[in-house]
Amino acid sequence: MGEPLPDYPFAWTGPVDTPPEMAKLRDRPALRVRLPSGDVAWLVTRYHDIRTMLSDPRLSKNRNRPDVARMTATKTKVFQRQVDMDPPAHTRMRRLVMQAFTATRVEAMRPAVESMVDDLVGAMLAGGSPGELNSQLTLPLSINVICTLLGVPAQDKHHFEGGTAAPAWDYMRGLIEDKRRQPDDGLISALIAVHDEDNSRLSDHELRWWCMLLLLAGYETTAAQLGGAVVSLLAHPGQFRLLREDPTLAPSAVEELLRRQVVGASLSMLRYVTDDIEVGGVRIPKGASVIAALESANLDETVFEDPDLLDITRRDNRQLLFSAGPHFCVGAALARLEMQVALNRLARIPALRLAVAPEQLNRKDDPFLQSFVDIPVAWGDVPEGV
Repeated sequence: MGEPLPDYPFAWTGPVDTPPEMAKLRDRPALRVRLPSGDVAWLVTRYHDIRTMLSDPRLSKNRNRPDVARMTATKTKVFQRQVDMDPPAHTRMRRLVMQAFTATRVEAMRPAVESMVDDLVGAMLAGGSPGELNSQLTLPLSINVICTLLGVPAQDKHHFEGGTAAPAWDYMRGLIEDKRRQPDDGLISALIAVHDEDNSRLSDHELRWWCMLLLLAGYETTAAQLGGAVVSLLAHPGQFRLLREDPTLAPSAVEELLRRQVVGASLSMLRYVTDDIEVGGVRIPKGASVIAALESANLDETVFEDPDLLDITRRDNRQLLFSAGPHFCVGAALARLEMQVALNRLARIPALRLAVAPEQLNRKDDPFLQSFVDIPVAWGDVPEGV
């Protein structure tokens, strides 16, 4: 018998320290790992291999196959039945959705996002130190932003909080009917208009599926990444000081914090190999399942100098957290905007710090997104002896 396969995702042993398995991961361009479901998949580890692979037509995102590896023992969060995630169907749907996420439209939201952040941070400060960052900033901010973009009433957020697909699926059916009767300038109304004009461009199921996907992915992952970014900065006070002294560093800080992301793995990047491929001299056979380990690519020492170092002044930061190729994250610009605005506002809070030792922070037991359960923060006068 050979060596037991490593379990993936790897466990975090500290709040911002890379899992020890990552240190030697790129010694092997591709290796077999065991997923939470017990099934086996190939893990691709190197930056340039991953960039190439994500545009390879032999890798399919259609996971509706009987022999595809299951990511978990239970069903995944968002069902793909009746939705083809490969070109040309995916290209057609994505082109419609991208109209709402253009750089111009996202940038036009900056004043609204700044206002939301100011209100949320102001309320947190008014409540007195300590505060809790997830409930008081990251989650309400990301929910409010995505609801504004899609045209979802913010008071309906209880239908989709927690990222659970089933209640959101039922809720979306009713919301689409409401928007059909009373359209607005949100993305959901725009997609309904496309569907009603010519349903060959967007089927009933595709319409509801994309609206639900954008709603769930648009708030949960952004909130988790923002929370993880704040934890990383507060664990590196010298870097936080740089941002406080120079707010123009916010864009490069966000890219670096995404590169060194500490709240997720790449389990959802699972693809199906429709024909044999070769990665770094390793043959991955037709019918296998493969995962692009973005967190490994973002630490590739052949691409990033001192990759384990958090440096918010890093230039030419071509991090891959938002993926690459035809499935590059449609909401990347919006997530960047939210993080830039929030980090700059938090940097202006006097003596902002974690209210507990970093090692006391707890992670959610979720193989997709190991976000922090809560992030207690304090501010103001630093206690004597600290």
